[in-house]
Amino acid sequence: MERSEAAGGWVPMCQRVLPAHANHRGELSAGQLLKWMDATACLAAEKHAGVSCVTASMDDIQFEEAARVGQVITIKAKVNRAFKTSMEVGINVTVQDILTNVEKIVSVAYATYVVKPVGAEKIELEPVKLLSAEDHLEHALATERKRIRLGYQEVFQNLMQESNKDGDYYDTFEEEDAISADLTHVQSIELVQPPHANHHGNTFGGQIMAWMETVANISASRLCHSYPILKSVNMFKFWGPSVVGDRLVFNAVVNNTFQNSVEVGVRVEAYNCEEWIKNQARHINSAFLIFNSVNDKGELLTFPKIRPVTKDGVRRYHGAIARKRIRLARKYMLSATEDKPYDLWEKSNQAYMSYSNIATLTYLAAKTGWKVTSTLNNIKIWTHEDGDVLSLKVEMQVKTASHVAFSLLSDFTYRQQWDKHFFEPYIVAVKSVTLTSVPPSSEHCRSEILCAGFQIYSDSSSSCRVYYFNQMTSTLMPYLAANLTGSLNSIEDTALKCIKFLELKGSSAEVNRVVKRV
Repeated sequence: MERSEAAGGWVPMCQRVLPAHANHRGELSAGQLLKWMDATACLAAEKHAGVSCVTASMDDIQFEEAARVGQVITIKAKVNRAFKTSMEVGINVTVQDILTNVEKIVSVAYATYVVKPVGAEKIELEPVKLLSAEDHLEHALATERKRIRLGYQEVFQNLMQESNKDGDYYDTFEEEDAISADLTHVQSIELVQPPHANHHGNTFGGQIMAWMETVANISASRLCHSYPILKSVNMFKFWGPSVVGDRLVFNAVVNNTFQNSVEVGVRVEAYNCEEWIKNQARHINSAFLIFNSVNDKGELLTFPKIRPVTKDGVRRYHGAIARKRIRLARKYMLSATEDKPYDLWEKSNQAYMSYSNIATLTYLAAKTGWKVTSTLNNIKIWTHEDGDVLSLKVEMQVKTASHVAFSLLSDFTYRQQWDKHFFEPYIVAVKSVTLTSVPPSSEHCRSEILCAGFQIYSDSSSSCRVYYFNQMTSTLMPYLAANLTGSLNSIEDTALKCIKFLELKGSSAEVNRVVKRV
């Protein structure tokens, strides 16, 4: 098999959970699992790149299931998308009971790896070969996940500014039962020895993550006086490398508690011998780990409240709240109801609404089973039925450059020029949302649009294919029945107007561009 063909496949690792890998409960320790996950993901990255790679970050790690001694862990990693010098690697972890053959999902995570060229050689990664609908889906979503990673800090800073609007909170923590955050502080020092180094000579990223989990676990245990269980990691971010002989200093402290969970922040600094004497630290890693704890009956324990005692402690306290809001925003989008509508207007939620919409649309486009129901001029109408859900796809051939079509379709102030069904010069969302300002009415029937939007593919420098998708529940089918059976042509009419609009506006845009260049 050629390397380019193998690049799109999974890299598997299978491990039997032995007592040496387990914690006091006989379950696989989170630190050991992180080592295996990092090693597998690194192998997948290097399989695609053909050169050495190093861990840049591992984000959004969720631990759903515990693995026990005697069970088999299977870790699969695959490069979802290659950018210029970095890659997103998807990681899936499952556990199998060898007696019952039952398999469960343990964890899903995404990691970013960067190439490590030799000398002054510059390497630009080749695109990932996409072999399945799942590959196409993850390839598209990788760009959105990267955008969210890059925009995360801005969203976080906006939330922190909101929390500081009322002034300094330093003197507002007066609850008698609150525990001083300083009592949860843990510091540990590790000497990097040859067994801790990877095949590049740097400290193995998985080893650093395992050490971080250990000190974070100890910090959380000082608060709950029990044995915490790691449930998720906000992100392991590697700021720089360390090597054999370095002294790594780990500092962990509880930032905040949330009823049944606790966030622990960990910072890692590295020193070589000379830096150690001069006390000149290198910040090489940081992460925020979320734990919970259970009693003998498996019931979640309640964590006591934390009282920050320094200005930096107050900052960490509110930072934990901001990070929790960001995490909940992603989950809440999938479970919003009329009683508790999703707050679309809050800026911190909009990036995740966008990600959710694009993910849904990309998944819909990748489905098999689309059937052509109408062909007219440069327009094709496709449908896809799945239970009581009807999906519509309108394909339009447009003599306009793809980037121009994208710009025009993204500007909803133009929408009325080609779509008579669109009455407002803006869009609320690309799927139905519940707004408290527009309550249900007996005079109007509210139907559900599951997702809608455009995909644009370039055919040449002056033409493209525009696909419009609309997915709806069965309540809207009667309105489309006449169109799909041929007795009405409102879809085709709207599509023709869209084509004419794009070509006319696209031609004007090109003329303006040439005039400006001259």
